Amino acid sequence: MESPPPDRKHPEAAIRRITPWRALPPLTAVLLGLWGLPRGAGGGNGGSMWRDESTTWQVAHRPLGGLWELLGQVDAVHGLYYLLMHGVFGLWDGDPSDGGLWALRLPSVAGTALAAAGVAAVAHRLAGERAALIAGTAYAALPPVQAYAQEGRSYALVAAAVAWATYLMLRERWTAYAVVLLLGCWLHEFAVLALPAHAFAARRARGWRWAASAVLAGLLPLAVVSARQASAQLGWLGRPSWQDWVAYGVLVAAVALLARGAGDRDLVRVAVPLALLPPGLLMTVSLVHPWYVDRYVLYALAGLAVLAGARAGAGTGARWLPWLLAGALLVPFAGWSVWLRTPEARKDDALAVAAAARERARPGDAVLFMPSRRREWLLSSPGAYGSLRDVALSRTPAESRTLHGTELPPDAVRAAVLASPRVIALLDPPDQPLDRHPAEAAKREALEQAFDRCSVTPVHGARVAVYAWRGMCG
Repeated sequence: MESPPPDRKHPEAAIRRITPWRALPPLTAVLLGLWGLPRGAGGGNGGSMWRDESTTWQVAHRPLGGLWELLGQVDAVHGLYYLLMHGVFGLWDGDPSDGGLWALRLPSVAGTALAAAGVAAVAHRLAGERAALIAGTAYAALPPVQAYAQEGRSYALVAAAVAWATYLMLRERWTAYAVVLLLGCWLHEFAVLALPAHAFAARRARGWRWAASAVLAGLLPLAVVSARQASAQLGWLGRPSWQDWVAYGVLVAAVALLARGAGDRDLVRVAVPLALLPPGLLMTVSLVHPWYVDRYVLYALAGLAVLAGARAGAGTGARWLPWLLAGALLVPFAGWSVWLRTPEARKDDALAVAAAARERARPGDAVLFMPSRRREWLLSSPGAYGSLRDVALSRTPAESRTLHGTELPPDAVRAAVLASPRVIALLDPPDQPLDRHPAEAAKREALEQAFDRCSVTPVHGARVAVYAWRGMCG
């Protein structure tokens, strides 16, 4: 009979291995992730959900056959994440106003905890226990990391995969490295930009070249499908703004300042490319093909955190500089963290839009989404708009295997609007450009032709307008 492992004979040995650098970073991530998780107004009990999360909600609730049909048309880049969330909702489900937001966001909390642990493991490998403790905790406390720890999208899980792939690269565990990084790429394919960053640290390792080739080969099917969908999927993006370039410049300056005091070449070869190359490459590509959004490369912050931990934990040179910077950032970061837990921290609030529409609706009223892609606001829960009739809709999102459904031809839309005595129009904020699609123009023309605008109510990221036939607002 085999003897039990040492840890089973002596449980205290396993407990002793739970050192602060292993425990504190993921614990910090969990506590910050659970703090204000529903994002209620003013810290209240009510919650909020923005349009991307609303899309996650409705897609992950589709039957597996319907989900597969959708991914053949659009959003294949998020397919593995939707499948994961389908399983989560199968185990724990609920209305967004009653527990459902926790099921939606807890996987991201767990992903951030795993990422913080991975950052600590990388820093421990490169710079020791003190650096690991500081780096992992600092990563969990970064406001952008906190934001995506509380969002029902894949980015926190992608960051976890990249952080642990980096650690496995340092350990030269090439099979595990390829599996973990490929998993991250299938959660979001821009995780592949970690490969050129890793190349600086592993360029002499033959095993890495084989592992990188395996990742690229395994990602190829998703890349082929998503490339066909890219124009429709990312058509809303523009080229990086001057604010994006300024933010990248600040990142470069911070990395240069921290790397200057890092004497270990391995540390610099790992952390600096990880922090700078993924966002830099994606922004450069986006000058031709606009694909850049900062959350797509959230994992690059792991490189910054490792540098900060190594510099603060080194105890050499101007040891006071990292602590001075941390103290200077404490108050603005604390305010930023509080703001992240309000509905205003996201572009809109689908639950608030639905509530405002229900309050103003009467039996038999029509609802118009202007533009049609704002049907995202409807998708947060079944029956979110009560008895309102979606008069422009031809086929629902599930029936049409799309994200937002398909609408009637422009003439049919116009006729349906004109036949409705009262219309609840859900509009973009006034500073947004008008959609020039013929069906959208038909909606506006019909309202201008035969309706009075009775009221307009601003809701975060939207407007809820009530229209009635001429002279019938009273």
